[in-house]
Amino acid sequence: MLDICLIGGSRYFGKRLIERLLTAGHRVTVLNRGSSVPPAGSAHVVADRDDEAALEAALGPLRFDVVIDQVCYTPRQAAIARRVFGPRTRRYIMTSTVEVYEHEDSPTPVREGAVDPRTVMVDLTLPWDDPGFRDAHYGEGKRQAEAVLAQDPVLPYASVRVAHVLGGDDDFTGRVAHYADRIRAGEPIAVPPVNHPATYVYVEEIADFLAWAAEQDFTGPVNAHSPGPLTTSDLCAAVERAIGGRAEFRVVDAGPLSPYAFTRAYAMDDSRARALGFTFRHTSAWLDQAVAETVGPGR
Repeated sequence: MLDICLIGGSRYFGKRLIERLLTAGHRVTVLNRGSSVPPAGSAHVVADRDDEAALEAALGPLRFDVVIDQVCYTPRQAAIARRVFGPRTRRYIMTSTVEVYEHEDSPTPVREGAVDPRTVMVDLTLPWDDPGFRDAHYGEGKRQAEAVLAQDPVLPYASVRVAHVLGGDDDFTGRVAHYADRIRAGEPIAVPPVNHPATYVYVEEIADFLAWAAEQDFTGPVNAHSPGPLTTSDLCAAVERAIGGRAEFRVVDAGPLSPYAFTRAYAMDDSRARALGFTFRHTSAWLDQAVAETVGPGR
């Protein structure tokens, strides 16, 4: 049994993660600003993770075997987490993102070494507290957050670089729903001249992976995704199977594109996850189920 603290992330795959940790018999403490109540069986600490003094006070004497940080978006947040949780936990897991590879355009899936956080420059003077800036620099914020943990390590850490997540009737992104709405209305879906594939993961499996990772001892970055990159056409075909209709594509050279329509290669390599002992299913094993959960009849 482990004492595990989950920072934020109590919806979507975060809530699934909490359920898995509790089912496995772990003691779970959810730390958030109080905007959502965690599932029954977990403890609750209310604090603003950006307010270091308040966070210290709220945690008090609490100690943890593992901290899983679902909402670390900037190097400033990582620096606070490092200082506050360094003396309080044996291992820290940050949920990172495929967006750390936003400057890569590799014809082959990229491995973790393509972005080595030990060599990433950290700039704490940037306006990370500005939500607009933070959203516009999501990948950079995650890269620099990883770098804070890697370059001045005070505790063992792992960063889980999560692919684009699909599935669930609680998918709040609206991205797959965008396809369904346009197919139902007979409206075109904007795609680039070259429709590059990207890597994805099923919401249930990323919850499985994070719950599994909490019980392991590996450190450093790891890509988390299913083999079998998907294009916009692949996703729309799954939507067609779920709701009927036929997708119409409009090729555009400039201007807004549909969600998950990429102008560059966007695939990760999953060999490290497999070497560590976790195997994600191929996208073909779950794609139709995931899409139907989100946009199927009655959605």
